[in-house]
Amino acid sequence: MSTPESNEARKRITMERTFAASVADVWELWTTKDGIESWWGPDGFRVEVRSIDLRAGGELRYAMIAAEADKIEFMKKAGMPTVTEARVRYTEVAPLSRLAYVAHTDFVPGVTPYDVATQIDLHAEGAKVRMVLSFDPMHDAHWTKMASMGWESQLGRLEKLLATRGTRP
Repeated sequence: MSTPESNEARKRITMERTFAASVADVWELWTTKDGIESWWGPDGFRVEVRSIDLRAGGELRYAMIAAEADKIEFMKKAGMPTVTEARVRYTEVAPLSRLAYVAHTDFVPGVTPYDVATQIDLHAEGAKVRMVLSFDPMHDAHWTKMASMGWESQLGRLEKLLATRGTRP
């Protein structure tokens, strides 16, 4: 089993998006069962939230499920399960402002499990919200690129969802 490279020397990845939505709407989609299930996961995957304890030290437990035939085939060929039980431990919960968590990464075949820290900051800008997401690199450059592509896909889903909802007071 290989050990993850030290990610301390590698730079955190940061992504920014601006949505025509309220901070409350974006926060809800990051912090509620219905919200998370409506967009979380890259294209071709869906999630089922098992439990959510939204507080520092609390956990989000969910299943990441390959939902489309090509994703199911990819996962099987990679020697990975098509359903992965996952959990994150919240490290900071500042309502309507910041959400930070550590995800336990134990699904990569042949790699010793490790943790990846993620932080989401929300900034109201008039009738819009600017979201800054940053996360630790994965155990190697290839998996870091895959994680970045996954986040790009997820954030695209989030953007589409917010566009269909419109801004609510």
